[in-house]
Amino acid sequence: MNRKDLVEIHTDFLIIGSGLAGLYAALYASKFGKVILLTKSTIEESNSFWAQGGIAAAMDPEDSTWFHIEDTLKAGRGLCNTEAVEILVEEGRDRVIDLIALGMKFDAGESGLELGLEGGHTKRRVLHAGGTSTGREMVRFLIAAVEENPSITKFENTGVIKFLSDNQNCYGALALDQNFTPSLIISKSTILATGGASALYKRTTNPRGSVGEGIALSYQAGAEIADMEFMQFHPTAFYSEKGESFLISEALRGEGAHLLNSEGKRFMTEYSEYAELAPRDVVSRAISSEINNSGDNNVYLDLRHIESDYIIKRFSNIYNFCLSSGVDATKDLIPVAPAAHYTIGGVKTGLYGETNIRGLFACGEVACTEVHGANRLASNSLLECVVFAKRAVDGACEILSDNTNSTFDIDALLFSDLNFEHSESQSKSLSGHKKVVSQILNSDVGIVRTKEGLLRAISKIEEISQSLEESSGYYRLKLKMVIDVSLLIAKSALIREESRGVHIREDYPQEDKSWENHIVIRKGEKPLFTAV
Repeated sequence: MNRKDLVEIHTDFLIIGSGLAGLYAALYASKFGKVILLTKSTIEESNSFWAQGGIAAAMDPEDSTWFHIEDTLKAGRGLCNTEAVEILVEEGRDRVIDLIALGMKFDAGESGLELGLEGGHTKRRVLHAGGTSTGREMVRFLIAAVEENPSITKFENTGVIKFLSDNQNCYGALALDQNFTPSLIISKSTILATGGASALYKRTTNPRGSVGEGIALSYQAGAEIADMEFMQFHPTAFYSEKGESFLISEALRGEGAHLLNSEGKRFMTEYSEYAELAPRDVVSRAISSEINNSGDNNVYLDLRHIESDYIIKRFSNIYNFCLSSGVDATKDLIPVAPAAHYTIGGVKTGLYGETNIRGLFACGEVACTEVHGANRLASNSLLECVVFAKRAVDGACEILSDNTNSTFDIDALLFSDLNFEHSESQSKSLSGHKKVVSQILNSDVGIVRTKEGLLRAISKIEEISQSLEESSGYYRLKLKMVIDVSLLIAKSALIREESRGVHIREDYPQEDKSWENHIVIRKGEKPLFTAV
């Protein structure tokens, strides 16, 4: 394809991703200019849409932002950016109030908002909507507002192939629709909100498209990537021999559900004074230990002592899923095991979503604001989406009237990336390679890691990478993204020689104060270590 065949589209804001962060950013940005909202699937398919957890905010008179900050810092194991945490919590409360004022309906009772308790929280502060369908309800609410907004143009089933970047500035992106028709979207600012990379793992709670493409695109464009060793596993995902995986919300443990081992005994009291309400990293590690000791594939969640009607009404989607899999959650034990759930690391940003590439911003799970440290506190992710989406737009607004970002050579930035050759055989090859990578990550870059296993994983993934030299076209670009992000995770995990939060090294089982820093990687450069 020739450069002259490309359609050019110009806008003030290009927002990539249609989860909560992308939708919120689009609505807010529409106040200041024209917005293109681009998503590789549909605007209803995102991690946010499937999020069962709620959104944490200090709304109760007995709670305070100080308590919320303290809980977040404690969960983060010494790696949180304190200023970012303060912004998250203090502005987060305001963003929730804004959403309620706009008409967002959170679950409430006769005495006001129903506030749940989840692992790592010392107060009831988790708001839900539709029981355990908070993400879906919030996304639907924002989608309705986006659909009615004349300043927002959405492109669905359209993925980004590369950013128009010279490693210092970003001028937009090259995108490809479902018919493999490319477009050049020229934008004064580009805001990335593509979500995380947990679906790289064989066992995951994420939609299958969540393979970190936004991280890969940013890495290839010269952006700094940080904290990729911290992949959070959700402790309780439904386990089935058929491979089914469905998130069993932490809210159930907040309401009194117990974890039992294969012998039918509660075990969390042996691992933490908080028992089932310990932070996720503690619970995941405990379950992993119980599974390894027993030789079984799972442990069990016990709801049988909780009122049946309450479970059916309050957790209807979980109850119905379990029932469809042959488990009556009111009478039977639910088989659960950890699954890759949330990417704590990502594109390194400042407090306004800015990256080291001028004109490129990031927010939500794709970003690393350092707000989660080494372990994300439950239900802080949806909060992060709305807080830092607004801040990313505020940062982007600063360059709207600056013309220094408007003159560039498109041909020089595109290089030879106009080969979009594709075929069914190439698609099957990509799928096969992705499956192999997911198995490697599950085996050697999972909850518990070792130097030997990480070196083995890196070697195997690099072997797959070498095969790319013999291929070309669209699927080569897609596989390159999978490989880049997988290697960022594995290599970062190899570098960090300690156990901290969700990163557990069997050969370095203790936290090491000398490792209270962030690992930052930029393409073609040696890793940097930045102090907390």
